[in-house]
Amino acid sequence: METNRQKKIGGVIQKDLVDILQGEVRKNGISNLVISVSKVSVTSDLSVATVYLSIFPQDKAKETLEGIKSNTTLIKHDLSQRVRLQLRRVPNLVFFIDDSLDYIEKIDNALSNRENPIENRDLLEKRRKS
Repeated sequence: METNRQKKIGGVIQKDLVDILQGEVRKNGISNLVISVSKVSVTSDLSVATVYLSIFPQDKAKETLEGIKSNTTLIKHDLSQRVRLQLRRVPNLVFFIDDSLDYIEKIDNALSNRENPIENRDLLEKRRKS
């Protein structure tokens, strides 16, 4: 369970990371790329912040994530400049792709197709056996 302090720090980091990442995308003239920070969770000792990114379009997600990971130290430096009056020490950043939207899309597709387990109970039996 996250404490109020962890939630506040996560919110501050999330807001500033969005500004940093979108600013870099605009500054480099990259079009048709949207990076959003969907969640930031901070460990209890405030030393590590896990950042979940949603990157659109999906086909550029891996290469964009690799670019972000390779520039983690620069991103952390920019972040520290922005939050220097709010945080004594900026946590280490660990980036992951947020796949919750893909999961929701798969559920929607499963429910809209004829392989809907709610309407066709035979599918449940097939899945339990395999």
